[in-house]
Amino acid sequence: MSNQLEKVKELIALREEARIGGGEKAIQKQHEKGKYTARERIAQLLDEGSFEELDMFVRHRCTNFGLEKKSYLGDGVVTGYGTIEGRLVYVFAQDFTVFGGALSETLALKICKIMDMAMKNGAPVIGLNDSGGARIQEGINALAGYAEIFQRNIMASGVIPQISAILGPCAGGAVYSPALTDFTIMAKGISYMFLTGPKVVKTVTGEDVTQEALGGADVHATKSGVAHFAAEDGEEAIRIIRKLMGYIPQNNLEEAPLVECNDPIDRLEDSLNEIIPESANQAYDMYEVIGAIVDNGEFLEVSANYARNIIVGFARFNGQSVGIVANQPKYLAGVLDCNASRKAARFVRFCDAFNIPLVTLVDVPGFLPGTGQEYNAVILHGAKLLYAYGEATVPKVTVTLRKSYGGSHIVMSCKQLRGDMNYAWPTAEIAVMGASGAAEVLYAKEAKEAKTAAKAAKEAGDDAKAAQIMDDYKKFIKEKEDEYNKLFCNPYNAARYGYIDDVIEPRNTRFRVIRALQQLQTKKVVNPAKKHGNIPL
Repeated sequence: MSNQLEKVKELIALREEARIGGGEKAIQKQHEKGKYTARERIAQLLDEGSFEELDMFVRHRCTNFGLEKKSYLGDGVVTGYGTIEGRLVYVFAQDFTVFGGALSETLALKICKIMDMAMKNGAPVIGLNDSGGARIQEGINALAGYAEIFQRNIMASGVIPQISAILGPCAGGAVYSPALTDFTIMAKGISYMFLTGPKVVKTVTGEDVTQEALGGADVHATKSGVAHFAAEDGEEAIRIIRKLMGYIPQNNLEEAPLVECNDPIDRLEDSLNEIIPESANQAYDMYEVIGAIVDNGEFLEVSANYARNIIVGFARFNGQSVGIVANQPKYLAGVLDCNASRKAARFVRFCDAFNIPLVTLVDVPGFLPGTGQEYNAVILHGAKLLYAYGEATVPKVTVTLRKSYGGSHIVMSCKQLRGDMNYAWPTAEIAVMGASGAAEVLYAKEAKEAKTAAKAAKEAGDDAKAAQIMDDYKKFIKEKEDEYNKLFCNPYNAARYGYIDDVIEPRNTRFRVIRALQQLQTKKVVNPAKKHGNIPL
């Protein structure tokens, strides 16, 4: 055999060694936990045959605590690039079969290399996380490695999309990279995220808590909002990433992919003409409205089980990707609170960063009152949403369906926050507050006088007179409520001032939104030159 063939044979053997990571036994253990290996995950994620692996022959450099006697090709992470539906993406997948995927200096350098390439070539980065944390034997070098990754996450933010899947443990400093990315997907039963684990929690606070209860997928998808998607398993997590990629562009200088649309743009949805209940206090389901107006009823919801009083997600209108923000009257009457404001603000800013138009569906009675909200800084959280909409330069189309009261009217993409096209249904009520609340404030003096007179009549033994006084007062208030309704609780007063561009028939909503988006395709708005704003965090 020639020397060249020997070298080729050696290369093939080394590649085979790298591909089995920590060995067959470690791979088997991974499978027994219901988890896939790093390479299996990449194969599921990318188009078949498109993956080009980099740095397969990297080994760690650590000589502490006997680590020099144990090293693996690839050093615990698989990195490279490939395509999803033909579009370039960069990917890293931590390999739990090698040192539990623990991060070393060289492992971090591998991840940093593909992040740098992604920035240079304007393509998304997808991280598949499954790691026990920092490699303790490497000490400060491992921490420096994390910090190098975080710095790249920060620089890439708003430039290229960054997506994180948590497909195993993710604890301590490791959680910050996913937190800095645009979307985080967790897999139920196999993944968890927390800064301090159950043992530390027990020592410091005395709390007994399991890994799942402290930082499982359901916890972060419902309570903290850290996870934007909670998948049933690793395979579904990968499918969600592929689906999500279809709605977002390669980078901040490009548009999202345009998809051929076979759903007529002038499709009428007669059900919308009757969806708003007769009673202002009765709920309806905003999902029905969204499903009726978007292409083929397809909607990819983000953070579906967190702050359910507001709905955010991606859909298409005539094949064009849009971000939808909608109040949900079916949950907490659609009020805005701390969590809903924060959830929506983050989504609005993502869409604005990546040239995705915003369609806002409004039915909001106000902000949730109470000490709990005020102590948790609902003022600041509401201001985040206000800031996000006001800062956004992408096309913004707003449709007010029913209530739009007070400060909550302003923060939901009103005209003065540079809403491009603001429509309203005939059922819209755009006012400082509802009629009953307004009457109470405006005629508080009359209320006090009526109560005082009724009390005096009762004390004088004239119950009939007392009842008559209160009946007269109620009749007076009802007249004033009707007057307020006529003046303000309709879309025409706002339309009179040009704050609403048109009052539209509900069944025509799809067509009007599409026409508005078509008109706005050449929109150009530039914010004042500055280093960056100071969003109320």
